[in-house]
Amino acid sequence: MAGLMERTMTLIKAKWSRLLDRAEKPSETLDYSYERQLELLQNVKRGVADVVTAKKRLELQTQTLEQNVVKLDSQARQALAQNREDLARAALERKSGVQQQLQGLDGQIKQLEAQQQKLIASEQQLSARVEAFRSEKEVIKAQYSAAEAQVRIGEAATGIGNQMADTGAAIERAKSKTEEMQARASAIDELTASGALEDLTSDQTPLDRELAQMASQSQVEQELAQMKNEVGTGAAQKELET
Repeated sequence: MAGLMERTMTLIKAKWSRLLDRAEKPSETLDYSYERQLELLQNVKRGVADVVTAKKRLELQTQTLEQNVVKLDSQARQALAQNREDLARAALERKSGVQQQLQGLDGQIKQLEAQQQKLIASEQQLSARVEAFRSEKEVIKAQYSAAEAQVRIGEAATGIGNQMADTGAAIERAKSKTEEMQARASAIDELTASGALEDLTSDQTPLDRELAQMASQSQVEQELAQMKNEVGTGAAQKELET
C-alpha cells in the first residue's frame, strides 16, 4: 500500500511538473528572479543604513561623554583649589565611570564599523551580481524571443509547405484532366472527319457528304490533268525554241 501511494505521489508530481513547465514563461521567471534579487539588495542597503545610524548614535553619545569627562576633570580641579578634596574625589570617581563607558562605547563603535564594512562589501558584491544577472537576463530573454519567433516562422513555413504540396497536386490533377479532355476532343475530330461519327449539328445528309466528296475528288483530278497539260505544253515549246 505504501509503495502504491509513493508511486501515485511520484506520478502526480511528474504531471504537475510538466504542467508547470508548459505554463512557465522564461521572461516572467527571469524578471521575477531579478525582482527578488533587487529586494535582497535593498535589504542589505537598509542593513548598512541601520548600522551606520547606530554607529552615529554611539559617536554622538561618545562626544557627550567626552565633554562630561572634561567637565568633571575641571570640577575636580576647582574643588581642590577650594580645599574640597571630597568633592574633587567624587568628581574624579564620576570621571572614571564615564571613561569606562567611553571604553565600552569605543569597542561597540569598532564592532559596528567592522560590521558596516562587511555589509558594504556584501552590498557591492551583490550589486555586481544583480547587475550581471540583469544583463544576462536581457540576453536570455532576447535569445528566447528570437528562438520563439524562429519557431513560429518555421511552423508557418511548414503550413505553407503543406498548402503548396496540395496546390501542386491540384495542378497535376488539372493537367491530367486537361490532357485527357484534349485527347478525347482530338479523337472525336478524327472520327468525325473520317465519317465514323455523324455530325448532328450539320444539316447535310450522308448522301450530300458523299456527293460533295466525289465532287471534290473530280475537281482535284481536273486540276491535276490541267497542270499536266500545261507542263507538257511548256516542255514542247522549249524544244522547238532550241
